[in-house]
Amino acid sequence: MQIKAAPGKPYPLGASCDSRGVNFALFSASAEEVQLCLYDAGGKRELSRFNLEAGSDGIWHVYCKSLSPGTLYGYRVYGPYDPINGHRFNHHKLLVDPYARQLYGQLTWCGAVFGYQSGEKNADLTFDTRDSGPYVPKGVVANESYHWSDQRPRVPWDQTVIYETHVRGFTMGHPDVDASVRGTFAGLADVNALAYVKSLGITTVELLPVHAFIDEQFLTEKGLKNYWGYNTLNYFAPAARYLHTGSIAEFKNMVERYHDAGIEIILDVVYNHTAESDHLGPTLAFRGIDNASYYCLQPDNARFYVNLSGCGNTLNTSHPAVLRMVIDSLRYWVSEMHVDGFRFDLATTLARGPGGFDPDHAFFSEIRRDPVLSRVKLIAEPWDLGADGYQLGRFPAEWGEWNDRYRDTVRRFWRGDSGQLPALAGCLHGSSASFEHSGRHPHASINLVTSHDGFTLLDLVSYRKRHNQANGEDNRDGHESNFSENYGVEGATKDVSVNAIRNRQRKNLLATMFLSQGTPMLLAGDELARTQLGNNNAYCQDNEVSWIDWSFKESDREFASFVRRLIALRKDVPLLRRDRFVHGKQRSASTGFADIEWHSAAGQQMQEQDWHDPECFCMGMLLSDVRKISASEAAPAVLIVLNAAIQPQNFHLPRSKSGRAWRCVFSTACDDQPGAFIGSLTVAARSVYVLLTE
Repeated sequence: MQIKAAPGKPYPLGASCDSRGVNFALFSASAEEVQLCLYDAGGKRELSRFNLEAGSDGIWHVYCKSLSPGTLYGYRVYGPYDPINGHRFNHHKLLVDPYARQLYGQLTWCGAVFGYQSGEKNADLTFDTRDSGPYVPKGVVANESYHWSDQRPRVPWDQTVIYETHVRGFTMGHPDVDASVRGTFAGLADVNALAYVKSLGITTVELLPVHAFIDEQFLTEKGLKNYWGYNTLNYFAPAARYLHTGSIAEFKNMVERYHDAGIEIILDVVYNHTAESDHLGPTLAFRGIDNASYYCLQPDNARFYVNLSGCGNTLNTSHPAVLRMVIDSLRYWVSEMHVDGFRFDLATTLARGPGGFDPDHAFFSEIRRDPVLSRVKLIAEPWDLGADGYQLGRFPAEWGEWNDRYRDTVRRFWRGDSGQLPALAGCLHGSSASFEHSGRHPHASINLVTSHDGFTLLDLVSYRKRHNQANGEDNRDGHESNFSENYGVEGATKDVSVNAIRNRQRKNLLATMFLSQGTPMLLAGDELARTQLGNNNAYCQDNEVSWIDWSFKESDREFASFVRRLIALRKDVPLLRRDRFVHGKQRSASTGFADIEWHSAAGQQMQEQDWHDPECFCMGMLLSDVRKISASEAAPAVLIVLNAAIQPQNFHLPRSKSGRAWRCVFSTACDDQPGAFIGSLTVAARSVYVLLTE
C-alpha cells in the first residue's frame, strides 16, 4: 500500500481518522524534528517514516492518506540531549503518543529502552544509540465507533455508596464468570459479577487505575507485577491487559451494562506522575517528547526531577499543554467512554503552583467551567509527599475527599483507644470541621475504614503488624501505623472466642461507616472476609493474595447479608444521609428533639466532662427531622448507640414529647432485633444499635 503524506492539521492531538486517512498531531515545544514511524501488525518491524510539520504552539502534524484504524505507530523526536538543562531528546527511542487511544504490545525491559548508557558514572549524562522500537508498546489508530444506548445514572451524592474494586482481582477467582474473560472488562461486565454488585446495594463502582500502565523493572526482576496500576504510561488508552477482545469497545460495553443496572463507574486516575520514573528511568514517551515541558524539574538543577509522588517524577500541570492533556483525557473518558467521575491519586500535586498548593489553580478552574467535567463526581486523595502536602478540606466545594482522619479515628475507637469520643462525634457528624466551610456538604467526606492501600477489614482485626515479606522489600514497605488489633492471636485462628470478637468488630467498623454522615466507601471483598494474610501493601501481588475469594463459607454469606441490610438501612432512613450540616439549633415541635443531639449512657446530653472522660467508650447520636408536619404525626428520629467498651452498658433512652417507644431496627450484637423500648436499653459490649421512634 502506498501512503501519501500531507501537512495535516494541529488539532485534534493524537491520531484521528476520517474516510480517507489519519491525521497525527503531537505537542513538543523544544523539538527540532519529529518523525512518525509506522509498524507491522506484530509491532516489531518498522515499515516507514514520515516527517511532521512544525506548527504554532509547539504542535507538529502530518496527514497520511490510505491509513485506517488498526495502524500501529510511534514517534521519534529529535532535539538536544542536554540533561543539565532539562532536555533528554533521543531519536533512537520510539515514543508512545500521549494521546493514543489504544496501545499494542508490552514493554520489554532492556538497555535499549533507556536514553543513556547504563553502568557508567553519571550514566544519565551519556547518550545511547540503540533502537528501542522492538521493545516498547505502539500506539494504535483506534476504531472508536460505538452505538451507545445507556442512560447515565447520575446518582445524587447523598444516595451514593462507593465500592472500590480492581478489574482483575474482582473476577479472577469467580467460579460463575467464564474463565476466558476473568480479570478483564468483559469479566467485570459478566451478568453474575454485575448481579452481585447490584445485590449489595452499591450505586457507584470505583475502579483502581485502568489507564495503560507498565510493570516496574525492579518488580519484573523479582518475578512480580504492578497489580494496582499506579504507574501510568498513557492517559487515554485502557490497559491492554484488561481487554479480552483487544478492542476498546469492551470497556464501553462494561460501562453500558453497569449503567443499565443503575450503577455508576468512576476511575482512579494518576495524573501526578508517570511510569518514566526519575533521571535514571526509561525513555518511553513524555521524557523523549519534551522533558522540560511535561515534568517539574528542580529549579536549581534541571537534570533532576521534583518528586512529589515518591515515584521519581511529577507531571507539570502548571504548563498549559500538560494541563490541556489532563483535561482532554478526563473529557475523553467522560464523553467517549461514558464514565461518571474520577478519584484523583495524590491530588494535591495537580494543583501546586510556585507557592505550593493553590485552591485557585488552573486545574480546578478548567474543570469547574468545563460543561462536561463539571457535572461528574470528583474525588481527591487530598495529599502528596511534598512540603505542606496534606490538604484535607481545602479542595473546591463540588469535590469529595478521601478522609483518612475519619479512617484512623474509627479504627482507634473500636480498638479501644481512650479519648476518642470527640473525634468520633466529628466523624459521625460528617467531619464538619474539615468540610463545612465555603458551603460544602457532608457528602464531601468520603468515609472509609479500609481501601486498597492497607489492611483489608478482616486483616485489620487479625493482625497487629504488617506482614509484607512477599513484596521482596524485607517487610519495610507499607504503613507502620495501622491502628489494628489481633485480639490475642496474630493472623488466622480456630479459636472460637477470638473469631467471635473479630466478627463483631468487623460489623462495628462497617456499621459506623454506613451510619455516619458523608459518603461511604466499601472495599470490595470486605463483605466476604477477604484477607491479604497481613500484607498491607499488596500493590505487587497479582495472585490469590489480592484476588477476591469467591469460595463462600456460610459465615461469609451471613456477613455479606449483614452488609446488604446495613446499606439498605442507610437508603431507607434519609436522616442517615443528610445533604447539609446541622448543629442542634432547630428543634422538632412534635418530639422535642433537636436536629442533632449527643447523649451519654446516663440519659443526659453529653457534657464537657463526658467528652473528655478517657474511660468513656459509649455514647449516642440522635438525629431528628425538624420539618413542620402534621400535628398528629410524630417527626421521625433515629438514635445510634455505639459502645466500644468490653462490658455491656445500660443506656438510658431519650424521651420524646409524645412518650413513644424506641424500636430497635439494627444491631451488630444480634440478628434478631429485641423490639421496642422505653426507658433504657442494655447495650452489649462492643456493639452498635440503631433505634427509630415508633
